[in-house]
Amino acid sequence: MTDAPELLLTHHLKTLRLPTFLREHDKQARICAAEGVDHVRYLARLTELELIDRERRMVERRIKAARFPAIKSLDSFDFKAIPSLNKMMVLELSRCEWIERKENVIALGPSGTGKTHIALGLGLTACQKGLPVAFVTASALVHEMMEARDEKRLLQLQRKLTKVKLLIIDELGFVPLSKTGAELLFELISQRYERGSTLITSNLPFEEWTETFGTERLTGALLDRLTHHVNILEMNGESYRLNQSRARIATAGT
Repeated sequence: MTDAPELLLTHHLKTLRLPTFLREHDKQARICAAEGVDHVRYLARLTELELIDRERRMVERRIKAARFPAIKSLDSFDFKAIPSLNKMMVLELSRCEWIERKENVIALGPSGTGKTHIALGLGLTACQKGLPVAFVTASALVHEMMEARDEKRLLQLQRKLTKVKLLIIDELGFVPLSKTGAELLFELISQRYERGSTLITSNLPFEEWTETFGTERLTGALLDRLTHHVNILEMNGESYRLNQSRARIATAGT
């Protein structure tokens, strides 16, 4: 019988889905008793721990749902390696207010200059601020949409991608798109226009995007939508990855 209240409490906390409360209540009770803390502050501590842990789990779920290829933060980016990149603009973007305003970001620069790192860092920040994010390469996205079209579920996929607060499309321009692929990507970006934010990384300057999309007409229409509310990150310079590799080799040799 002496265990009945404890068993009942455990059952209730599990039913209410309060795992941190369940894990911490006994420990916090002993601490509060030793400190002379009253029952209100004891409950306040437990609820605060539950809220903190719940937010952590929600962030983890958002990060998993985003399908990032790697977890990279802006803190680990070496801004000195890419002098052309406006650090203050990146830090401002990390506040995620541009996502709330449904603006876009386009990072332009040659391969290896850290465009994907910046995109991942901004995506991670958005997840931490409670915003749903999706990450995909341009070629994988087009392939997924073409497959969905063939399987009669394109509309379902388009609706899913349109609802995401931030869609990150990486490596646009690395692979030329087929006519159908280019049209599907244009359609998706048109659907997201002023409904959600899109972050695109590309190794090509705007004037060369026709090589990817095939026609000047489609390219112009796409850029018109993307650049209406846009923040452009210029990332020209030597390869960021190559410089990191050189630094590691130099450190290993000392």
